[in-house]
Amino acid sequence: MNPIKVGLIGTGNISQQYIKGCRHFPILEVAACADIDMEKAKAAAESFNLPKACTVAELLADPEIGIVINLTVPKVHAEVSQQIIEAGKHAYSEKPLAINTADGKRLLEAAHSKGLRVGCAPDTFLGGGQQTSRWVIDQGLIGRPVAAHAFFASRGPEGWHPNPDFFYQTGGGPMLDMGPYYVTALVNLLGPVKRVSGAAVASFPERIAGHPTQQGRRIPVEVPTHYAGVLEFASGAVATLVASFDVWSTHQFQPIMIFGTDGNLSAPDPNSFGGVVRIAQGSEAWRDVPLTHSEAIGRGTGVADLAYAIQSGRPARATGELAYHVLEVMLAVERASQGGHYVQIESQPPQPAPLPVGLEAGTLDV
Repeated sequence: MNPIKVGLIGTGNISQQYIKGCRHFPILEVAACADIDMEKAKAAAESFNLPKACTVAELLADPEIGIVINLTVPKVHAEVSQQIIEAGKHAYSEKPLAINTADGKRLLEAAHSKGLRVGCAPDTFLGGGQQTSRWVIDQGLIGRPVAAHAFFASRGPEGWHPNPDFFYQTGGGPMLDMGPYYVTALVNLLGPVKRVSGAAVASFPERIAGHPTQQGRRIPVEVPTHYAGVLEFASGAVATLVASFDVWSTHQFQPIMIFGTDGNLSAPDPNSFGGVVRIAQGSEAWRDVPLTHSEAIGRGTGVADLAYAIQSGRPARATGELAYHVLEVMLAVERASQGGHYVQIESQPPQPAPLPVGLEAGTLDV
C-alpha cells in the first residue's frame, strides 16, 4: 500500500508521541505540523525533522495531506475536526471526540456525507495488553463474561501539570480525560453498552496548583471530580466504573477485571500498550498469559489502522462511531446522577474487530 501523508494540528506534549508512533508504520508519512502558535510549530518541525511547519489554514489547504490528526484541547476537538472534514480530509482526533453528543453527531454526519472517515483516540486497546485480553475472552478461557470493574483514581493532575486548568473546566474532569481509556477497553472486551446509571460529584470547589511555574495558584472546579457508574452491556455483562481525581492513593486495585462463568481475567492499564495479562480459571491459581500481540507500538497506531482501512475499504477499529459511543456512555453517568435514573444508550456500534495474531512489525493487516 502507498503511504498516506499525515498532518498534525497542535504541537503540545502529546504531539511527539504521535510523530514517533506514526513513524513506526510505513503506511504513514508525517508531512507537516501546524499550531496557532507558529513558533511552537516550527520548533516541533525542527525537533522531529518534519518537512513543513505551517498555519492551520495552510495545512488544511495542502492537497497532498490525506489524514489530519487533531491534537488541540478537548473543548475544540469537534470544531477543529469539523474543519478537517470540510477541507476534504480524513480526521483523527485525540480523545474525547467532542464534549457533547450533539457536536459529535454533527461531525460524524458531516464525514459520512462527504465519504470521509473519522478516527479517534484512544488506540491503546490495539496494544499487546488489551489485544491479549480480548484473545483470552474470544478463546473462551474464562467462559462467558458476566461482570467487570474498571477503576481509575488519582489526586488529579494539578500537582504536576504545567497548565492544569482545562482538566477542571467544561470538557475536562476525570471521566472525559481518563474515562475514554477504560470505557473503550471495556467495549473492546465486552461489546457496546445499552444503559447506564451512576453518581457524579465535585468534591472540592477548587484545586491548588503544585507545578513550580504555578505553585499555590487556585483553580476553580467546574466539573465533577469523582464518578461512579454502572454500565449494562448489550451482551448481558454488568460493569462498575470509577473515575476520580479525588483519591490520594489506592491499594490492590486492578485497572480492569473481567469476571466470567469459568474464570477471571485481570487486564492491564488501558492507558498503556502493554502490561501483564493474568487469568484464573475456576479454582486454579492466577497465571500470566503471554502477550499475543506486540506492545512495541504507540500513539498513532489508530491512525495507521485508519490508513489501512481507507486504502483497503475495510472497517477501521478506533473509529469515530466507537468514540461517539464512548462519549455517550461517559456523559450518561453524569446525566444519570442528575436525574436519578437509568440512561439508555442510543448508539450501538459494532465491537471492534480484534487484530490478527502474528502481524509483522509496522503492519496492521496480514
